Amino acid sequence: MKGSASCWPSRTAHLCQIVALVATMICAGNALAAKGDGGNQTADLARAVQNPIASLISVPFQNNTNFDYGPREKTQNVLNIQPVIPFSLSEEWNLITRTIVPIISQPGFVPGQDRENGLGNILFTAFASPKNSGAWIWGAGPAIQLPTSTDDQLGADEWAAGPSFVVLTMPGPWVIGSLFSNVWDLTGDDDINFFTWQYFVNYNFGGGWYLTSSPVITANWEADDEWTIPVGGGFGRVFRIGQQPVNAQVQAFYNIEKPDDLGPKWSLRFQLQFMFPK
Repeated sequence: MKGSASCWPSRTAHLCQIVALVATMICAGNALAAKGDGGNQTADLARAVQNPIASLISVPFQNNTNFDYGPREKTQNVLNIQPVIPFSLSEEWNLITRTIVPIISQPGFVPGQDRENGLGNILFTAFASPKNSGAWIWGAGPAIQLPTSTDDQLGADEWAAGPSFVVLTMPGPWVIGSLFSNVWDLTGDDDINFFTWQYFVNYNFGGGWYLTSSPVITANWEADDEWTIPVGGGFGRVFRIGQQPVNAQVQAFYNIEKPDDLGPKWSLRFQLQFMFPK
């Protein structure tokens, strides 16, 4: 495989990360069981954290490592810091804000082009959601892209905005839903017309364990080969470090469709999410 000896981070390092993360979740889960912590509370937290518009403050650190990325098949790494902060608007409505701050390590696309490390464009989303919506939970609001990238390789220097919508249901041990958004540039240059669809399917077991699949499907309507379609999934666990609830998960994805010479062939996602229930 081209560039395998010089990829940053290396595949061996990522295998070690998987082992370390799995070991952390198992050890923490065993400690939790040994202390006799309330299983119902852990299960409720697991379901709440899988709901993107739950009235729950949380700070996820989501690391996405994209392998065989770009024309030189190098490794791209994107750490998304995604604080979620809910607000009560009235007796009937909540406002849930989610901010995605990407820290990117981008490989060069041509010989002699250096790797670029820095901040990408921040995406802010605010969902208005009814507090009592029945079996189907939903929220809608604006998605706003801020031109915060520290280099042109890490994102277009343009403002963009558009609508965002999320809908989900939580029957029994399942949490199933979809999140949609589309943003357009605000300058009128038609440089940005970007669609995102993230569906999520979670099945919860006892003790905070769950199976999950939440790929992010995107379409760049300004490109000829616009779609990126990953398939895959993984597992996770909600546990406590002392009194702090934590959600840890790992997922792997393979792109069955991607832009030529740009998108990665496959990706690994690691996430640690700190929760602050009321």
